[in-house]
Amino acid sequence: MDTPISELPSGEQGWVLDALRDVLSETVPETARRKRRDLVERLRPEHPQVAGWLEEDGSEAEDGGQHPILKDLPCSPDRLAGVKDATVLIKYGGNAMVDETVKQGVIADICALKSVGAVPVVVHGGGPAISELLGKVGVRSLFIEGHRKTDRNTMRYVEMALSGEVNSGIVKLFSLHGFKAAGLSGKDGGLVTAEKRIHKVREGGALHRSDLGQVGDVTAVNPHLVETLLQGDYIPVIAPIGVGADLEDYNINADMFAGHMAAALGAQAYVALTDVDGIFIDREVPETLIPELAAHAAREEIGRIVQGGMIPKVESCLIALEGGASAAHIVNGMAEHALLRALLTDEQVGTTIIKEEG
Repeated sequence: MDTPISELPSGEQGWVLDALRDVLSETVPETARRKRRDLVERLRPEHPQVAGWLEEDGSEAEDGGQHPILKDLPCSPDRLAGVKDATVLIKYGGNAMVDETVKQGVIADICALKSVGAVPVVVHGGGPAISELLGKVGVRSLFIEGHRKTDRNTMRYVEMALSGEVNSGIVKLFSLHGFKAAGLSGKDGGLVTAEKRIHKVREGGALHRSDLGQVGDVTAVNPHLVETLLQGDYIPVIAPIGVGADLEDYNINADMFAGHMAAALGAQAYVALTDVDGIFIDREVPETLIPELAAHAAREEIGRIVQGGMIPKVESCLIALEGGASAAHIVNGMAEHALLRALLTDEQVGTTIIKEEG
């Protein structure tokens, strides 16, 4: 077919041709598709005919511009429409961060999610990386009921592992897929304010308090920096570290950090990627998986059905829902395309915590 570019005003033909040449010479297919989409959206308001031609033409003609991963998934048109321009907060942790093949798959899924118009934000954990680094430097970890006691010396290495190795590694993988990502922590731009967390446990009727050192709880979130990155089409990748009013650095539970971030950003969806299939009535019986859980029931079951490491995940979901998310999902990040299946298909994946009505 004849190109409609020649019908553009002469003053605009030059930049359109330059932009199209840039698309056609791009050697990374995912980057080329993103550049084409950007050009289409730029042209659409005043030159819809050229925008339509670009959408129908070129390398996207064979598959409609659909990300390769999505071609093999039973994506729901309604769900695809629901995530377009929607902020999706993804808490990335567990063994899905350790296994290299799984890690590559999770990052590819997030890129596929962005390719259909979603606005992903990633908060990550990094317990295994912290333990590995502390072991290398000979710093012994002391745990109190699963919480790592963190003095100033330990905190230095915690930050090295989270903001250094883990965060930069995730950012690099996004870049390899042709997407812009920016690594930061809650310390950057006054993003997260924290306070010291005093661990409380009841024993024999008495309440005991344990000082965990530089382990903190979120007290406030200022999302301006993240919102600025999103406006620039970056995928923010955030390490769960905050600063207190006392100017101390605090290591924050990644689940809780993510829930507060989702609430502050007004995320429409929240997904906690972990290494279990969801919430079970009986953890030893796979058939007792709970596919859907009302928010009030989730709150009431903390300490009963919801135990141990699942407690902060559920609490983070409740925080996200209170902040505006329509649903929160706890899914197994080790399972292939679990993130996409939970958000883009009608399949039942993991446990979905549903917002209360009224």
